[in-house]
Amino acid sequence: MIILSVHNSYQQPGGEDEVFRQEAQLLEQHGHQVIRCQAHNDEVTGKSSLELLAKTIYNTDAYRRVLALIKETRPAVMHVHNTFPLLSPAVYYAAAKESVPVVQTLHNYRLLCAPGTLHRDNHVCEECIGTFSPWPAVLHGCYRGSRPASAAAAGMLTIHRLLKTYSKTVTTYIALSDFAVSKFVQAGIPKDKIIVKPNFVDPDPGRGDGPGGHCIFAGRLQPEKGILTLLNAWTQHSLPFDLEIAGDGDLAPEVAAAAERCPRIHWHGRLQKTQLHDRIKKAAAMLVPSTWNEPFGVVVAEAFAMGVPVIASKIGALASIVAHGRTGLHFTPGNADDLAAQLRWFHEHPKAALEMRDEARLEFERNYTGERNYELLIEIYQKTIQKNIARYGAGRSSADQDIDLVQIAGNSSSQRRTQSGRLN
Repeated sequence: MIILSVHNSYQQPGGEDEVFRQEAQLLEQHGHQVIRCQAHNDEVTGKSSLELLAKTIYNTDAYRRVLALIKETRPAVMHVHNTFPLLSPAVYYAAAKESVPVVQTLHNYRLLCAPGTLHRDNHVCEECIGTFSPWPAVLHGCYRGSRPASAAAAGMLTIHRLLKTYSKTVTTYIALSDFAVSKFVQAGIPKDKIIVKPNFVDPDPGRGDGPGGHCIFAGRLQPEKGILTLLNAWTQHSLPFDLEIAGDGDLAPEVAAAAERCPRIHWHGRLQKTQLHDRIKKAAAMLVPSTWNEPFGVVVAEAFAMGVPVIASKIGALASIVAHGRTGLHFTPGNADDLAAQLRWFHEHPKAALEMRDEARLEFERNYTGERNYELLIEIYQKTIQKNIARYGAGRSSADQDIDLVQIAGNSSSQRRTQSGRLN
């Protein structure tokens, strides 16, 4: 099978970038040919606001690039991970023109929310779910704290809802958890178009020994990741573990300042994978203090693979992925006192902590290995291809036409009065 894998990489590498890389490698290991098509957010530097807005809504260069790749390689399926902002939904139309079915992994909530997090001002926000145009995001400047940037994201969503892009050109959606499915269905994506496939870890990093002297946080230092909850827990309480933080991001100055004030906080910046895995394997627990509704969280699967329990906020998919008392513990999101209480309990019950290490590893072996992911992924591709054949047969798709910004603008004005407020 030939698979065209499409992804717009982030300036600060995260779980999505890792899944894109790992899935491509996994498919190649099983004998498939993977054609990678990438853009990188570093490319936005130097672009004017107007140019970036146009490319975010519909990038004709991306359309031509993907169309040329499809004509050259004839993939059986196009698997899209992220199109925002530079690839844009134009890539869907390139696939539709050549009747290539599209699988879209819903790594975040970008189809529902301008910043993709359903999170604002340190709390969960679902104000834009159910609205046809996510104008509240512009009002609040939700994306990068900028109203113009938020307007670009909101404009992209509004126009492509008008055009029914998300229903016409995407054959199958992959959600990472049942919780994520509930949010997308609430927004209007038909449930029968969504298949759950969690994230995974490959190659298997192996189980660690876990001497238990520290707990670790690994991820982007962004507000929604709950890093301030960790800092408050360690600076306001006397805790039995050191805190190791691996990652970088907007809250790096706050982390650096807390590490200076508190000798038990150690910030390592962004680590190489081997260095990070070494620290995780030696940790007593992985900390995932998110204050947003995580669709999954690759770091949870990584911790389980290394036999490390996860102490996580009881929010989003984390509430079900981490089994309280079996593979880890839950605490109230954003509550540093509750986190401190769970850490003390964990330290005072070493037998339970050891049993959690066994259960965490078993959870990985059952659900999050490369082989299990490969089985699920190939099944999804096969179902997607069959759906595409049933819909179009050997002929051309209903979207067999070039789309440009002039056509989009014209279609938008003529359809505006007739569309409902649901995601299409």
